[in-house]
Amino acid sequence: MLVLSRKKNESIIINDDITIVVVEIRGDKVRLGIEAPKEIPVHRNEVYEAIRRSEQQGQEADASNSAE
Repeated sequence: MLVLSRKKNESIIINDDITIVVVEIRGDKVRLGIEAPKEIPVHRNEVYEAIRRSEQQGQEADASNSAE
C-alpha cells in the first residue's frame, strides 16, 4: 500500500485521469473530492461490498435456476 501525506487542497493523480483532492480536514475526518471519468465507478468501501454481495447472490440464483 502506498501511503501519502497531503494537506487541504493538495491532490493525488492516478493514471492521468483520476484526481483525488483533500477538500477538508475536520478533527479525525478527511473529506475527499474525486474526479474520474464517468465509466470508472467510484464507491465507498461499504457500498462496493454491498454491490459485490448483491451480484454474487444474483449469480448464485442464476446458477440454481439453470441447474433445474
